[in-house]
Amino acid sequence: MTTYRIGQIVPSSNTTMETEIPAMLRAREAILPDRFTLHSSRMRMKKVTKEELAAMDADSDRCALELSDAKVDVLGYACLVAIMSMGKGYHLTSQDRLHRVTVDNGAPAPVITSAGALVDGLHEMGAKKIALICPYMKPLAQLVIDYIEDQGIEVEDSIALEIPDNIEVGRRDPAAPAEIAAGLKTANVDVIVASACVQMPSLASLPLIEAKYGLPSVSAAACTTHFMLKSLGLDPTAPNAGAILS
Repeated sequence: MTTYRIGQIVPSSNTTMETEIPAMLRAREAILPDRFTLHSSRMRMKKVTKEELAAMDADSDRCALELSDAKVDVLGYACLVAIMSMGKGYHLTSQDRLHRVTVDNGAPAPVITSAGALVDGLHEMGAKKIALICPYMKPLAQLVIDYIEDQGIEVEDSIALEIPDNIEVGRRDPAAPAEIAAGLKTANVDVIVASACVQMPSLASLPLIEAKYGLPSVSAAACTTHFMLKSLGLDPTAPNAGAILS
């Protein structure tokens, strides 16, 4: 039995990544021998605006440095829209820069951004057209759509809930996306993204959506977990966490 240290770079107002990722890993521990400890460093952000997101992202280097002091085995950058609002393809820049921080601190660790994990997960699943749910105001939601489409995946339909307060996003019912999905046009899509935001809870919705709509369902959090496990050389499996971890 091996214990792995999971590091998370988390917006200061985020409450969901430290809930859903541990839940997925604990469910995995029930069926596989690997064990995990979780460790976070926070960067300030209260309102989901482009200005606050940019200021927050500038603080991510400090978080990577702090987590590398703990010799974590992998780092997850837990804010999708912060990365996507910085320009198309920015997840690659962020991952490389933060990895260099860990290398320079003598504790090299792979870095998984939730933005990169979502698009890479959709590619891994062979998705060409998707429908997604997100909590963002419409201008930020459009940035997310444009970013995903720049990665070669068409967003056939979307629902933006327009919730600017990040704390309120984290208080939403994790089963709500399964009901909201009824408003999506899904006739031509390959995958439903139950939450294109790591702060909007959706873990409980993933199996519900798959059962109700007969389509694979993923979330940014589930995709992040998938690629953190792969980066550790582990089977990317967790029960009841949607198609990407099935």
